Amino acid sequence: MSWLVIGAGGMFGTDLVHRLRAHGHEVAALTRADLDVCSPDAVRRALRGHRPATVVNCAAWTAVDDAETHEDAALAVNGTAVGAVAAACADVDATLVQISTDYVFDGRGDRPYPEDAVPAPVSAYGRTKLVGERAVLDTGRGYVVRTAWLYGAHGSSFVRTMTRLAAERDTVQVVDDQHGQPTWTGDLAEQIIALASSDAPPGVYHGTNAGQTTWYGLAREVFTLLGLDPDRVQPTTTDRFPRPAPRPAYSVLGHARWAEAGLSPMRHWREALHAAWPDLR
Repeated sequence: MSWLVIGAGGMFGTDLVHRLRAHGHEVAALTRADLDVCSPDAVRRALRGHRPATVVNCAAWTAVDDAETHEDAALAVNGTAVGAVAAACADVDATLVQISTDYVFDGRGDRPYPEDAVPAPVSAYGRTKLVGERAVLDTGRGYVVRTAWLYGAHGSSFVRTMTRLAAERDTVQVVDDQHGQPTWTGDLAEQIIALASSDAPPGVYHGTNAGQTTWYGLAREVFTLLGLDPDRVQPTTTDRFPRPAPRPAYSVLGHARWAEAGLSPMRHWREALHAAWPDLR
């Protein structure tokens, strides 16, 4: 199977390309410098030139706070461009895997959101990502994979920030009232490879590691892996760190659709973090 990864220079795109090549797949990796995803003509030419069987669109406006004041610019990348990618995939009969986010939900729940839960984004970032989701789903083909709290060997992440702060400060304050699922890019890459290689029906799938914790709980686990006293991490609340974009208080995602498609969901977040740790230092 031949693959085309758009946005291949980011944290997840880099790991996905590495995993695909490790599995022996033919991969074309296009970074932001290689492809202007906001140009429908450029997208169409790229897909016609490569003729992939599967396209994974990792390109996104991910500056959540900046999207509040630049929603049109974020929409161009997260929404309009996704529609162009979906149309180009249909043109060459390629399967599209679109990466989306937990921010399409309002975060006011108290139990895992199933894949068919009604989205209700409360931030500009979430609204623009939802437009991209609908552009894919309206085609009746392809996959939307929602993920959250990503960390990996490349690029910036909360895990890397905690590792740095552990060396710089005696204590760190971390919010303990936002609940979610830390997700390793390596596990997400393997899950997407399995999904696109299967006969799973098109639609929405939740690509997060299992279990749940808070940012505070994750920070304590990072300190433990560093061999440091986890009590150096002190709990605090979101209102102590006001940000332009609201953060979901609860964005735990359910994984029922994997079993329905005959695929195993991703392992527990703590197990994944321990497996990833050698590559995160």
